Amino acid sequence: MPMSAPVNSIENSFELAASRCADLTPLVYQRLFEQHPETRTMFRSQGSEPVMGSMLALTIEAILDFAGERRGHFRLIACEVASHDGYGTPRELFIAFFVVIRDALRDLLGDEWSPEIAQAWDQLLVEIDAFATIPA
Repeated sequence: MPMSAPVNSIENSFELAASRCADLTPLVYQRLFEQHPETRTMFRSQGSEPVMGSMLALTIEAILDFAGERRGHFRLIACEVASHDGYGTPRELFIAFFVVIRDALRDLLGDEWSPEIAQAWDQLLVEIDAFATIPA
């Protein structure tokens, strides 16, 4: 069930970001901590950078797979909703991480953030939200 948003717009947003920034991790987590201060306590104050980088890399892989051919990495989204629920992370906060990634990319890309990329991301976020709904 491939998504109808153009996958190349999602991929393109990450490729453009990569050409401007070697590591999105600090940008994404700074925004996450500013918008959702309660998340800061979810990470150790020392030594959590590798965890954050790994978490972001896995999330980007899942996003690209979800927006593309859905070969399996996208299943991480549903698995992580469940595991984060076990950590006490509200589903809304889990979904907010995807919004934070989108917003960090949008700010980084500036004028290169096209209407096509914006539309693809809007659609992707709606589909991820629907996909990540845990049945009661």
